[in-house]
Amino acid sequence: MNGNTPYAGLPGETGAGQRAAADVPDLSRDQKRLLHRDVSRIAARTREFLPSEYVVDSDISSGMTGPQVTVAVRPPVGHAVSAGFTPDLEDVAAGEEVITADERSEVARGLAASAALQVKQAVNDNVTPTGK
Repeated sequence: MNGNTPYAGLPGETGAGQRAAADVPDLSRDQKRLLHRDVSRIAARTREFLPSEYVVDSDISSGMTGPQVTVAVRPPVGHAVSAGFTPDLEDVAAGEEVITADERSEVARGLAASAALQVKQAVNDNVTPTGK
């Protein structure tokens, strides 16, 4: 049964759990720079929606299928929230805008709202309402 899964590897070529080097695309320096620019814009837009107590960061890493993009927010209390995706490699390779301005705004608003909700949920039980 294990031989039928993509995790079994190819005898003599690829080890179990590994991918062939040709399957994982490499990005040029310019492509990485463009991708980083788009992700940094999401993080900057998210910071605009939140007070300075919230920590916003972005990361680009290499995954099994190519670059993985993550933007995360750590609220002052509560759990961190993040948004991640795998960009379309054809857009990255063409040097096109990987994430449109509308998509950046939508992701930033969603992250900010989720982070604010985490704070609300964390302090909801600890705050006594002053009036009803």
